Amino acid sequence: MNKINYQKVLDEKLNKLSGEKPPKLLLHVCCAPCSSYVLEYLSEYFEITAFFYNPNIDTDSEYRHRAEELIRFINEKKFSNKVDYVIAEYNSTEFYDTVKGLEQCREGGNRCFKCYELRLRRSADYAKKHKYDYFTTTLSISPLKNADKLNEIGGNLSGEYKILYLFSDFKKKNGYKRSIELSKEYNLYRQNFCGCVFSKNQNNN
Repeated sequence: MNKINYQKVLDEKLNKLSGEKPPKLLLHVCCAPCSSYVLEYLSEYFEITAFFYNPNIDTDSEYRHRAEELIRFINEKKFSNKVDYVIAEYNSTEFYDTVKGLEQCREGGNRCFKCYELRLRRSADYAKKHKYDYFTTTLSISPLKNADKLNEIGGNLSGEYKILYLFSDFKKKNGYKRSIELSKEYNLYRQNFCGCVFSKNQNNN
């Protein structure tokens, strides 16, 4: 079975959009550093709303810190098209209910896949209700995230919610490298764990 080149899929989609009125994209974002490159890149083609919904984050203070950094970055950087943001209410119970029974899974395994789906499902639902043209997530920019699984989940939700999913692998084309450069340029807070208490504990061991 041939592995899908999601960057090529994205390039083909963006080429078709060039010169058109920018569609509306709901972009699920996990933090300012990961969002930085993706917002810079996709704002050339879309009007974007950055949707900060991450109930996996371990504390309310961490949630607010990451959200505030995202808002600061969006306010400070100039984009090709309009970029707004929506900060969802913090509710960690949604995450713990979703991954119940998977607490001992290795990082990058089934617990993470359940977390991907939780966040992407809320994004798809929000995008559908508010009449966006597309939805996607910044998560694939991380070398630690499974882009194939993210795109599989996104594609399934696209069919379920009847809204287009933007297939992508944002770590390609030096995307991750560019996110680090932008993080340094804007002095963005870069956390050393994904967000949940399980990744935090694993990182500290």
